[in-house]
Amino acid sequence: MKKIIITGAGSAQANGVINCLRMANSGEQIIGFGSDPIDLVMCDADVRYLIPHSQHPDYKTKFLATLAALKPDMIHFQHDLELWTALKFRDEIEATGVRMLVPDFETIDTCVHKFKSWEKFKSHGLVVPENILINTPQDLKVALENLGDEEGTIWLRSTEIGGGGKGAFPTNDLNEAIEWIERYDGWGHFSAAELLTSQTVTWLSIWKDGDLVVSQSRRRKGWAHSSLSPSGVTGVTKIGETCSDPEVEEIGKNAVRAVSKTPHGIYGVDMTYDKNGVPNPTEINISRFFTTIQFFAEAGLNMPAILKDIVLYNRLPPKEAKMRNPLPDGLLWLRAMDRAPLLTTAAEIRALLNEAP
Repeated sequence: MKKIIITGAGSAQANGVINCLRMANSGEQIIGFGSDPIDLVMCDADVRYLIPHSQHPDYKTKFLATLAALKPDMIHFQHDLELWTALKFRDEIEATGVRMLVPDFETIDTCVHKFKSWEKFKSHGLVVPENILINTPQDLKVALENLGDEEGTIWLRSTEIGGGGKGAFPTNDLNEAIEWIERYDGWGHFSAAELLTSQTVTWLSIWKDGDLVVSQSRRRKGWAHSSLSPSGVTGVTKIGETCSDPEVEEIGKNAVRAVSKTPHGIYGVDMTYDKNGVPNPTEINISRFFTTIQFFAEAGLNMPAILKDIVLYNRLPPKEAKMRNPLPDGLLWLRAMDRAPLLTTAAEIRALLNEAP
């Protein structure tokens, strides 16, 4: 029996991947690695291992020792910080015999640091909002004067590793911006950018040795728990919608090639539309699936299973299969706490609802 390790087990990102592998029903043993015991017991892995957090001094030793003992066939990382940490000793990981589909460390380092990604996008001619790295209050003043919209508003965000809209905050007030950055001890670790619209799209793709294997686009129609975040961005999609757009596909491919000479692995290109209706790449979620990956699997495109087949069996999808936005447009994935997600359509929603008298 083949063994697959999924890290960050119990988190929303990892649970979706595990659920997709369960749906494939191809007989592999799923092993969950995680540093949070409560998260671990909530995942659907066959076996669970409590591993120190990737920033703990014992992480590398415990991680490698567990790999050596288990002799897994495949490992898949679902958290940026752990991926970035572990791939620093990639040779030692691969020496245990485990396989993975990930790009080189330079690509990973570029993608997990958003300002580095932006520099790559801009240097390759992609349409992106202007950005300024904020080292001092004077940089903030310059950003507000030069990047602000009609109301003088700019978009602040952390450039450090982390998801969920880390540090994101729209503001047109210098003192408020200074307080926000100091709250995070963030001088030198924040950027300011031109404010884009609220319309977003993600182009998710898997590549092997420079060739695109599969891709699918998804609009985000809303954030869950948005009222809890000053920016409204939480990193938790409330409503996702399948879509296809040749422009999004082309920009996605160009963004990937901007950061990676030979794309290899998973690249999720997040884009936000500007006021001219052009999707601007804002970041690439590297070597991991987004939290709503089960959406695609339930709709008929199981990307974790495709990844597994490539890594374990060197098996690609059939050549005759449609692998560029294969899902129909307009499928909706609805999420809420304490209930299973719902795959539906706008028409089905209208049919379920009754108008109040």
